[in-house]
Amino acid sequence: MNYDFDVVIDRLGTNSLKYDFAREKKKPEGLLPMWVADMDFPAPPEVLADIQRAVSHGIFGYTEPKDDYYEVVSDWYGSRFGYKAARQEIVKTPGVVFVLAQAIRAFTEPGEPVMIQTPVYYPFYEIIRDNGRVIAANPLVYDSGVYSIDFEDFESKIIHFGIKLFILCSPHNPVGRVWTRVELERLNGICLKHGVTVMSDEVHCDFVWPGHAHTCFGTLNENAVVVVSPSKTFNLAGLQVAHAFVRNEDLRRKLKAEINRSGYSQLSTLGLAASQSAYTKGGAWLEELKKYLLENIRVIRENLRERLPRIKFVDVEGTYLPWLDFSEYGLSQNELDRRLTEGAKLWLNSGTIFGPDGKGFQRINIACPRKVLIDALARLEKEFIR
Repeated sequence: MNYDFDVVIDRLGTNSLKYDFAREKKKPEGLLPMWVADMDFPAPPEVLADIQRAVSHGIFGYTEPKDDYYEVVSDWYGSRFGYKAARQEIVKTPGVVFVLAQAIRAFTEPGEPVMIQTPVYYPFYEIIRDNGRVIAANPLVYDSGVYSIDFEDFESKIIHFGIKLFILCSPHNPVGRVWTRVELERLNGICLKHGVTVMSDEVHCDFVWPGHAHTCFGTLNENAVVVVSPSKTFNLAGLQVAHAFVRNEDLRRKLKAEINRSGYSQLSTLGLAASQSAYTKGGAWLEELKKYLLENIRVIRENLRERLPRIKFVDVEGTYLPWLDFSEYGLSQNELDRRLTEGAKLWLNSGTIFGPDGKGFQRINIACPRKVLIDALARLEKEFIR
């Protein structure tokens, strides 16, 4: 089956966070939004058909998945990444950030530090601070357009702060790195040496580009907690389904106890139906989508190189969220943000929301029809060509 990703769908007036909240976010009206990490494509038609069948049934009572649900989730990650979780090891949750927050409370005490690698997905900062913990940052090293891990700093910070919990972002958002197995093995060795529990956010693992391979951290460390979701892969974020793979029984008990204390139990009825359908029937759609996104990446990379060479395209190894380096313009972050919104009429993610290491950068979401991306690039050129 062929899928059409060129259709532009009007999302205005749908209570879309991406499109309908410019005023609430103190942004000018009329911006082209390319910030929130959801896609401008409908979910796979096979999934939509299964959701419609569930809707047609008409009853949305409390729902629990049966064995076949856990089997298809496990099969997806087992066949693609070599990590097959048993049913009892899969903890269902309404979202990745939700379960990361529960883990912070389950595995650390108030006032204790949690390690992250910056710049990083901004909710990491929020859930650490909002739960009364302290951020311990291991800044990534940016050199000649490539990010790498400072392993010496990583280990010294673990020792200095007495780190118990490290939240890994793999593939990394926003810098687009797909960590190699060698890099992850080195991180794992340090964490094992010092008794650090690793929470690995792998929500973007299905978007890894040619020449790179995703290594599930759970294949390296049986005591790791791996967090995944169909949300990014199949554009289902609003249906609120995610999973934590927790092989260690003691960690699983603590995490589930914290989730229980939150008062949350059954997931969304439609979310469960969509998740099972996507993991069962969505593979062909995903493969075509990845080809389309790869071409979008080629378009933005070549356009910037040929027409806006002062905007450096940080090579994106994974995710559909390229990281753009505007530092050659010598602008303050406020002035860069202003020129993008007022001049280019674009709404991107300002680099500093990912931490101070993001100064001079912007994150752009290219999971959109190509004509939308080309429009965005034309707006960039009009504002920054001079």
